[in-house]
Amino acid sequence: MKTIKTLSLAVVAALSFASCSDDDDTPEIVNEEEVITTMTVTLTPTDDSETITLQSRDLDGDGSDAPVITVSGNLVSGTTYNGAIVLLNETESPAEDITEEVADESDEHQFFYTISSGLDATTEYTSFDEDGNPLGTTFILTAGAASSGTLTFTLRHEPTKPNDGIESAGGETDILVSFDVSVE
Repeated sequence: MKTIKTLSLAVVAALSFASCSDDDDTPEIVNEEEVITTMTVTLTPTDDSETITLQSRDLDGDGSDAPVITVSGNLVSGTTYNGAIVLLNETESPAEDITEEVADESDEHQFFYTISSGLDATTEYTSFDEDGNPLGTTFILTAGAASSGTLTFTLRHEPTKPNDGIESAGGETDILVSFDVSVE
């Protein structure tokens, strides 16, 4: 009987020791979602037309105030524009440039451009991740015939790459903004 008690105590001690062992694995750092308050899209013409700025500012984030969306002018028919997207977190001072983080994590991000059926324009990626897949912080926009509609910019986090567009990309939407634009 004494042997059974001794063996039982030995088993309990061994289990206690094993369950309390020091775990040297360092926890994985969680990459928190970026806070994006402002998206500015600058469309610089390749000719002498006027530069167009599209901007969405939502300084209270998920608060009750709607974003303020501005478009500085109309696109010119037949004009090609070099586009650049800048994302900011203006809840910090000075404002944090989230575009840098998106570029640093290019394999985990992709911008998608959606043009409504009424707008005659096309886009083409000019920035890519290290594997040659689209990133989209810069692009080319070509304005077609006089028309109007919406131009939507969507940033996806961890999309499937390569993909056939936003429908097959998956991932989580970091920001989505639609701008009402016209081509004259």
